Amino acid sequence: MALFSRRNKSDSDDASVDRPDTTIEPGEQPVDPAGPSDAAEVPAAPTPSVTISTSSFRGVGAAPETPSTPPVAARPSARQPGPMEAPEGHESIPGLRDNALLAIALAEITGQPESVQLLNVARQLLQGHVFLRVKGDARALLAEGKDLPLAIATRGEEQLVLAYSSGQALSKSVEADGDRDTSAMGQPVLALIRHVLGGPYAGIVLDPASGDARAVLPSALLERMIGEADEQLRIKTALSDKRTETTASTIVDAIVAGAPLWIAVNQTEEGGAMGVAESRSATGERFLEVFSHPLELLALGRGDQPLPVQLPQLAKALASDEGLTGLLVDAAGPWIRLSREELAPVIALAE
Repeated sequence: MALFSRRNKSDSDDASVDRPDTTIEPGEQPVDPAGPSDAAEVPAAPTPSVTISTSSFRGVGAAPETPSTPPVAARPSARQPGPMEAPEGHESIPGLRDNALLAIALAEITGQPESVQLLNVARQLLQGHVFLRVKGDARALLAEGKDLPLAIATRGEEQLVLAYSSGQALSKSVEADGDRDTSAMGQPVLALIRHVLGGPYAGIVLDPASGDARAVLPSALLERMIGEADEQLRIKTALSDKRTETTASTIVDAIVAGAPLWIAVNQTEEGGAMGVAESRSATGERFLEVFSHPLELLALGRGDQPLPVQLPQLAKALASDEGLTGLLVDAAGPWIRLSREELAPVIALAE
């Protein structure tokens, strides 16, 4: 059931729909709603003539395998890959599980956030759910068919919707303003983003009362996030969930069904040909890196560029290069390695 009613950007503000939660003075938030140009803009893709069966380069180097990271080490200029599995979200509000990945990404911010940190927050927002603060009893309002008065922040003439990674972060806002006539509800992130983009809002404020561990995602960035996202977030959701014996097959099924994927390309040397990033283990196993969203690559901060890869291209690359051990999906974490055996349904499409 939809929890939001669509509002046009030209609609006048109505206190029965959105309740100002706090006022953000100019310069108070660490990120300008206009957004830094390098964070809000996805780099232009290189020429599509690049193939993924040749000119491979070791995108993130090689290192001994450890339980908490992929069998690769990031370049010195890149962020370290995250853990293979997502931590289990604690229920700081009974019945509503915290979004642990988003909370971890926000916790990395100290002072003025770097572009890579903002991109990391944005990519982790694209999974699971967020918490919203509603004036009054959300269940009673829904039962009565009324609109939900969401908490918003204002900066000048701009309005930003408040969202939270956890019940604890939401409670900090309640403690800060003392308004306890409020309730929390979980909402799928894509529904929230569409609501923001369809309304008179300048973006989203995440965990506004959590000190430095907060962020503003401007509408320009939200548009790019949703424009490149899988409508069902199949791969990202599977990677964020608890791992089971069916996780790999679920991701492979999503790939076969057409879930969008990107590869990482860059020049192997100045003036040289474009190469495609692959990860190699200490024992020489080769994994082609693929990403479920351009943000998954850009958040690594390696300087590589995302290039969309079509399913027939991927199938042909795997089938023609038997030296490829498999795929490494979303190296920034949570990540997974898929073996050739697990990728058999994909490879079969090349025949």
